Amino acid sequence: MAALLSYLPPFEGLLPKWLFLVSVVSAANSIQAYRSEAYAAELYNARTADGRPHTNGLSARTFGTWTFISSVVRLYAAYNISNAAVYDLAIWTFGVALLHFVGEWLGFGSAQLKGRFVSPMIVASSSLTWMLTQREWYLAA
Repeated sequence: MAALLSYLPPFEGLLPKWLFLVSVVSAANSIQAYRSEAYAAELYNARTADGRPHTNGLSARTFGTWTFISSVVRLYAAYNISNAAVYDLAIWTFGVALLHFVGEWLGFGSAQLKGRFVSPMIVASSSLTWMLTQREWYLAA
């Protein structure tokens, strides 16, 4: 167990470990998005007037690519938490994600606030808030 824990980011506080966890989960979500468009259809869970999902194979793979890029940035931030540029890029990944998901829910109507869609909203909003409130502490280290 100690050998596994040695791979976690070597910084105080839980935020670097959280970024590591979110990065790993995001990478797994990217794989799911590439393997099946059903994953994206469950995330963007609203349906068109004729009952079809708003997603297709291309949109699922695009989502997977975007999610993987965010995963890489967050992983880099987990191990470079005191680098202001990297910290700010990680903040942006959560801010853009939150704006995207809120836009799909309230603006475009491609998602409903239920099921699999709720998790990324919680992760994006709470992580964004956490990173904004802890920025000075981690960058002063």
